[in-house]
Amino acid sequence: MSSPRRPPADPENRWRALWLFWLFRLLLVTGLILLYSLKGGPPYLGGTGPALFETTTLAYLLTMMAGAILLLRRRPAPEIQADMMVFSDIIAGVLIMHASGGIGSGLGILLAVSIAIGTLLMTGRSALLLAALATLAVLTEQVYTHLHSGIGATSYSQAGLLGALFFAIAILAHRLSLQLRASEERVSQRELDLANLAQLNDYIIQHMQTGVLVVDNQQRIRLMNDTAWRLLGMPPVRAGAGLDAVSPELRQRLERWRREPQAEITPFRATADGKELRPSFTTLGRERATGTLVFLEDSSVVTRQAQQMKLASLGRLTASIAHEIRNPLGAIGHAGQLLAESPDLTASDQRLTEIISTNTGRVNAIIENVLQLSRRSPATSRDLALKPWLDEFGDEFRRQQGVEGDALQVHVAPETIKVLADPSQLHQILTNLCENALIHSDQAERTRVRIIGGVAPDGDGAFIDIIDNGPGITPEETRQIFEPFFTRRSNGTGLGLYVAKELCEMNRGHLEYIPIPAGGSCFRIHLPTADDEGSESP
Repeated sequence: MSSPRRPPADPENRWRALWLFWLFRLLLVTGLILLYSLKGGPPYLGGTGPALFETTTLAYLLTMMAGAILLLRRRPAPEIQADMMVFSDIIAGVLIMHASGGIGSGLGILLAVSIAIGTLLMTGRSALLLAALATLAVLTEQVYTHLHSGIGATSYSQAGLLGALFFAIAILAHRLSLQLRASEERVSQRELDLANLAQLNDYIIQHMQTGVLVVDNQQRIRLMNDTAWRLLGMPPVRAGAGLDAVSPELRQRLERWRREPQAEITPFRATADGKELRPSFTTLGRERATGTLVFLEDSSVVTRQAQQMKLASLGRLTASIAHEIRNPLGAIGHAGQLLAESPDLTASDQRLTEIISTNTGRVNAIIENVLQLSRRSPATSRDLALKPWLDEFGDEFRRQQGVEGDALQVHVAPETIKVLADPSQLHQILTNLCENALIHSDQAERTRVRIIGGVAPDGDGAFIDIIDNGPGITPEETRQIFEPFFTRRSNGTGLGLYVAKELCEMNRGHLEYIPIPAGGSCFRIHLPTADDEGSESP
């Protein structure tokens, strides 16, 4: 009937139970002493052995005072102190029972209370041992009384019934202690699971890419994860502050949502140079009495995901039609070559065959670059002397566009600068930018497009500026010009600037827009120079 010692799930509860047991025993012995001293209690209390009663109760009281010191020091372990308490109760209880007339006084039932409590406190250990010790103590007292006072054997039956009661109580208490222990372990496990779940939830919330806030009905922030704190511009206040102190724009949108839950919530910027944030709100608790859960998403992330989906579709479309385009394109190119070999061609016809050959090659290069862009293939970079390469590009572009020589001007300083780039991709980048510049330039001016090359102001690489004299781009459009499919023209595809930007990045550079205060637009291409560290040339 004994179970092994196991550490308690909560030591504080064990010590608290010991203190309650100690208080019960103190009240019990104090009540016995008062009843005996005031002569108002049962006449048999200490009737047959007053001196033994007084000595036992006093010693019992002193023992409990010593036990209180051990409880305060929490030494020894709670299981040992529970053993000491029950054993002292058995000894003192039998002596008090003997001094009060023996088993007939009915005081032996107090031992059953100590056995039951002791079995529970010791988590069911040695339950039958406690019952056996108490039964032996009662039988010993009965034998001693019979030998010295000549009481008949009728009291032995009462002693046997009392011993049986001790064993029954011990067994029931043992079963109850096992159930209590199992319940305690289940509660402890659930508390641990809840703590782990809370920690996991906190970790997930803090590491979400979406900003999360919990706002109560008084507009106070109860929870804010790190992502929301960063998206809101890292304000100097955190959880517990008013929402208005963190973001007045967010507070306005929350109030509007509470008034009109179906209304469209517009994005906002927490700071002047911050990201555009898209909020969404969800009510917490029943009857909207707890607060509001706020999600903050970076609009650029959502836009980027949409762009990736569009570009993935574009890549699949490009790959599927590339073969269909190349077949007729190859036929055109081959026919042009055959036509150029004819001896009867005039000079103007030869010029036409050159145009056919040049443009079929350009279209094929564009197809290759778009396919390479969709596959994110690395560029084949090599050293390019910037000035002669740009001069050649300018001449070709003037011929293809049919513009006068002054309409597009090229200036490079220093003239010896070399860049590291893929020639065909750089050609496509400049073609896209120069075509846009011609479209949006002022055609009444003699010089419409300027290409200026040189060393970057910070000395890190080279730059190529494509400058037009058009009306420029508004600040609102500046944030969207490099997005795919964004265009201001009804017949435009919206892919030119995006493809140019992506091709720049594939060549370890980047493309940016620089507004010109006096009017016009400037697109600057940043490229590594041939002597940059880590550059490669064939």
